[in-house]
Amino acid sequence: MMRLEDFDYDLPEALIAQEPLRRRDQARLMVIDRAKKSITHDVFSNIGTYLPPRSCIVLNDSKVISARLLGRRESGGQVEIFLLNKLSDGYSYEALLRPLKRLKVDERIIFNGGKLVAQIKDREHRIVRFNRKHIERQLEKVGHMPLPPYIKRKDRAADRKYYQTVYADKAGSVASPTAGLHFTNRLINKIQKSGHQIEKVTLHINYATFKPVEERDITKHAMHSEPYSLSAKTWRAVIKAQKKGRKVVAVGTTSCRVLETLAQENAGKRRVGSLCGNTNIFMYPGFQFKMTDILITNFHLPRSTLLMLAYAFGGRDLMAKAYAQAVENRYRFYSYGDAMVIF
Repeated sequence: MMRLEDFDYDLPEALIAQEPLRRRDQARLMVIDRAKKSITHDVFSNIGTYLPPRSCIVLNDSKVISARLLGRRESGGQVEIFLLNKLSDGYSYEALLRPLKRLKVDERIIFNGGKLVAQIKDREHRIVRFNRKHIERQLEKVGHMPLPPYIKRKDRAADRKYYQTVYADKAGSVASPTAGLHFTNRLINKIQKSGHQIEKVTLHINYATFKPVEERDITKHAMHSEPYSLSAKTWRAVIKAQKKGRKVVAVGTTSCRVLETLAQENAGKRRVGSLCGNTNIFMYPGFQFKMTDILITNFHLPRSTLLMLAYAFGGRDLMAKAYAQAVENRYRFYSYGDAMVIF
């Protein structure tokens, strides 16, 4: 039995970052050496110092959509629609609805003076259908950035910039791949010029990433599923790097999930299978990483699957020590917080 309480720690609320750093790469960096079992401290702008020569760095280029919509009922009263999953018809979404109990099937919710309209199609499954197909551009005008529930303020215009990685490209996430928030274009260019290779995958993060683990034995937890994709060119580049003995660096738990999912699905196969799909891979201590040599990540919530992944990669005892040091040294936690590199 792997106990849930073994993935707990005490975090003062004051350490939960409420604001982004204006200079992304000036976040603090905890450096964790698994071989030496050592923990040191630096600044993220020096991340290249800790990457072996000609590393293959894998970024998640998913773009956060402005998924939080504030509209009005035709009868009056505000309604919040938080988009979760886009459905196959292109018009409909699974969503969180407030106030759900007051809303009626087929009721229309008005946004932007009626230019965008959502209709409640299924209260039980919380399905809404919009009057436009592929509403991503509309969301840029009327939507709000979906800041995580532990950021206790309303979103602001600056969040449209800072809750998005500088390399975000493919729209679809309702939470940011936050390990990538520390990179600037200048830092990426510097890393590439020093001989490292940059590759990109896409994993769209859904709201279930914030779902707490409730099973006392974590191995019984039902892991959520998220869609991923990457090009054949990217996969060949990662495989080639691995075969040549170059280290593969996953920037964030999402990039790590894609790499390890593909490693599992293509184990023993001569030809690679599909490079897109949905993954519900659950990594906790005892998991054998096949593709990821180095992990760059932020500090995660207690009892979360993201924390369990970090413990799996870094080792439970060393990671517990790292988190204790982070609290003691007043690191900034969670999405807008500081980072660690584990190698």
